Amino acid sequence: MLSMTGYGRGSAQLEEATLSVELRAVNARFLDVRLRLPPPLLDHAGPLDEVLRKRLLRGRVEATARLEGGVPGTLSLDRGRARAALMALKELRDEIDPSQPLPLSLLSLVPDLFTVHEGERSEAMGAALAAAGAAAADDLMAMRATEGAALEADLQARIASLGATVAKLEAHSGDLGDRARERLRSRLERLLQPSAISPDPARLEQELALLADRSDVSEELTRLASHLQQFGELLRAGAEPVGRRLEFLLQEMVREVNTTGSKISEVELTGCVLELKAELERIREQVQNIL
Repeated sequence: MLSMTGYGRGSAQLEEATLSVELRAVNARFLDVRLRLPPPLLDHAGPLDEVLRKRLLRGRVEATARLEGGVPGTLSLDRGRARAALMALKELRDEIDPSQPLPLSLLSLVPDLFTVHEGERSEAMGAALAAAGAAAADDLMAMRATEGAALEADLQARIASLGATVAKLEAHSGDLGDRARERLRSRLERLLQPSAISPDPARLEQELALLADRSDVSEELTRLASHLQQFGELLRAGAEPVGRRLEFLLQEMVREVNTTGSKISEVELTGCVLELKAELERIREQVQNIL
């Protein structure tokens, strides 16, 4: 089992430069990759995005890339932009204090004044970025596996607890319909005893039979036990993505528990239903983190 959360880091060499990629992943319904690249790497987002989408499958992933060392390619100055910036600074200086000097070093604060021309190194930079991304993705998936193992152990224990509660319900609800029928019969006898009114026996038996049928939870408990078994098998599926299937089974279990609760009126069994609902809610929070 794999968690959706995790961190990964990878790097690759490109001549005298080092490309590094850091990944941070959290849970999300689908795969959402968000790239943060410095200007020299912006044109190479495609290969990195493709690598991450192939390997990570699901979750919101924030990818940050860094380029350290010499930037491959030639550097050129945008002279028109530099002249315009210098002229604007000069006009401002003349307006405020003409006696002040205007150092050229101020141009270093102007963004996008220099442009990197990669030329034939462009393909190599894209490949290096993709390689760093692949290494980071592998590192992240290793952390997902570690966290997934912890999630599996926790969920297996919770499923075992649910199974024990369902078994308790099954043991005490076999004659639930008969007990409900007898309670209603006794109540009617107490109510009608002081009067001369006598209910139609056939109609009374019909209503009692309907009540017993509405109180029968055997089908719901059978389906719930089946869902629990399937849930446990999916937990042991290894690295296969199972999050969405677990969510579906969890929804079905909640449905069966709600139906069971609507049919049960005995205090002891109602307490079991409340335990099931509380445990299923805790499981739902964990399942949201599973790939």
